[in-house]
Amino acid sequence: MSEHRAGLRWLQGDKGFAPATYCRNHTVRYANGIELRASAAPEFKGDASCVDPETMLVGALASCHMLTFLFLCARENLTVDAYEDNAVGHLERNPERQFSMTRIVLNPRATFAAGITVSREKLQDLHHQAHAGCFIANSIKSAVSVEIG
Repeated sequence: MSEHRAGLRWLQGDKGFAPATYCRNHTVRYANGIELRASAAPEFKGDASCVDPETMLVGALASCHMLTFLFLCARENLTVDAYEDNAVGHLERNPERQFSMTRIVLNPRATFAAGITVSREKLQDLHHQAHAGCFIANSIKSAVSVEIG
């Protein structure tokens, strides 16, 4: 249906290429010209001033869930004025003892326009539908949960 491309560029730099010292910093380039400074997570000798792939995955999931949720609300004439999420991904060892993003917890908070009341049950249904329709959630094997406050 569509293709989504990203390019990477990494250069060795002057730190050498030993396991403990090689540079993890790189650039991710997107088709629209945006470049993102990336690195490994600080726990894996990365640069904390850059974004790491695990955090990008959590952000991609949270963003996709939000966009699907907003579409569902718009389709039902439920105007959303603001939306926030503080998603948390948990990098742990999976049953095969490999590091894996074993679970991602979304914590979405939607603020609806004045005069619009959405019951807790309706909100849960909208988030359930958003999760089921989220392209990223449908693409990963980690457990993904949505917690509504």
